[in-house]
Amino acid sequence: MDTLSRLIDLARPQASLDLRCLLSGAFDIDHAPFEAGVAPFHLVLAGTCVIETAAGESLDMQAGDFILFPRGAAHRVRDVTRSAGGLPVTLGHDGMLPVRRNDGHRITDTSARAPNDTAIHDRVDLLCGRFVYAPGSSALLLNALPDPLHVSLGDPHTLDALQTVIALMRGEAERRQPGAVAIVTALSHALFTMALRVHGERNANNAGMLALLTDARLGASVQAMLDAPERAWTISELGERAAMSRATYARHFNERAGMTVLDFLTQIRMAIASDLLLRTRRSAADIGEAVGYQSEAAFGKAFAQSVGVTPGRYRRRKQADDALDD
Repeated sequence: MDTLSRLIDLARPQASLDLRCLLSGAFDIDHAPFEAGVAPFHLVLAGTCVIETAAGESLDMQAGDFILFPRGAAHRVRDVTRSAGGLPVTLGHDGMLPVRRNDGHRITDTSARAPNDTAIHDRVDLLCGRFVYAPGSSALLLNALPDPLHVSLGDPHTLDALQTVIALMRGEAERRQPGAVAIVTALSHALFTMALRVHGERNANNAGMLALLTDARLGASVQAMLDAPERAWTISELGERAAMSRATYARHFNERAGMTVLDFLTQIRMAIASDLLLRTRRSAADIGEAVGYQSEAAFGKAFAQSVGVTPGRYRRRKQADDALDD
């Protein structure tokens, strides 16, 4: 399994669609902060809008743009002119998803309307959803993402595959045939993966996890750590995987990752350990050994320092959450 696929597998983000927004004219929709472990996202299927972050950043969004708030930050969705007033926003259903709209119309087949209908021409069409992930096993990937993660997937240089996914999502949302929600939800997961890939490629010179994956030499050492977290890796051994001297590797890794090699290795071990605690019944001692710790005490101390709770409490908390969901 390639490194990005392995990181997404560890994070196990569960995609769900919340609603579709069909908005025109003036609108200003506030999104409160989400609880821990929930990352909301928006995909612009058509039209343009502005998203304002809690930090005061203003992001212009157009068809094909994807934005994710990895840590669930508050934000606002507004029209491009940031107009005051506008018609009230109502909530209905289109047979596939709840639909938020402000044009006062019923949900109808938009293909039957005239091409010059301003309500359609100026409409912003948004798919809004969320990824739910387990803190701990997801930290290696989610904590490395910018907040927000904004990727434009509709420009002329975008890969055909990305444009195809967006076209499929829009088509399923418009036709609302049986199984449409399942298809669009699955495509949301694919879109997330593609967005991460594109972001990493376009920001290859920046520091961070995704930058490591685009570095052909360092990427091999990252893959080695993921494949064998139990091994007592030395910087010299990892440097050999990258065809670099010990000193050059350590310096280059720190520049690209924004942390030391050993700190990064610890994060990998904790992410894998978290995943094993959630998905298996193996003992803490067994899991600790599987990620490179010779004693349960040493593993427990390292886990608590990294995740904030002991391995046992981490597992029990997830079991309690699952029981509440049943």
